[in-house]
Amino acid sequence: MNLLLDTHIAIWALDDAPQLSEKARELILDPNNTIYYSTVSVWEVMLKHARRPDEIPFGEKDFSEGCRSAGFIPLGLADKHILAVSTLSRPDNVKEHNDPFDRLLIAQAKVENLSFLTHDELIPDYNERCVIPV
Repeated sequence: MNLLLDTHIAIWALDDAPQLSEKARELILDPNNTIYYSTVSVWEVMLKHARRPDEIPFGEKDFSEGCRSAGFIPLGLADKHILAVSTLSRPDNVKEHNDPFDRLLIAQAKVENLSFLTHDELIPDYNERCVIPV
């Protein structure tokens, strides 16, 4: 399976954090799976680490290097990913989701035929087949 990691899943995997669910850990460690991380996540880490360094344990350079060292494959951002954001929709009766990073990551997974591993309880409401909640 080809998996794109949500930013926090990648951070928790690199940090071996207890927040990482057993299901996520098994999928990431499965040698049959190919793990991707996005340039979008590198950007998100940069911005969030600058604002809240106590919540994000490392900066963007260490995050990127850590992902590569872990064997994760980088996924760049392309126009087709940005254009695919407009194909995402959520029902009107669910809680609003305002995270532009998550929408880009879902769009990337959708376009590239990757499964998107996330802990965010609001993301499954997009009803995209690529989303795997963990």
